[in-house]
Amino acid sequence: MPRAAVAHARRATPRPTFSAPSAPNAHLAEISHTVVEGAHAGFVLDGVGWHGSKALRCPDNITLLPLPPYAPEINPIEEVWA
Repeated sequence: MPRAAVAHARRATPRPTFSAPSAPNAHLAEISHTVVEGAHAGFVLDGVGWHGSKALRCPDNITLLPLPPYAPEINPIEEVWA
């Protein structure tokens, strides 16, 4: 298959997205159901737009921990781009 055809086929493949406002909430709810009763889950969030959305509803057994906008000492991958 020529390269152009492969590239076109890759672009045509739909990617998962959180375009619907309820999708992140549904995702968190699903994760919440897998957390063992009596336990608590924590998620470190980067700067993706929906992470700071006012529509985001976090279940009681999950804590969201946002990273600062730029924190190479906390996020080691930042050293790659520095």
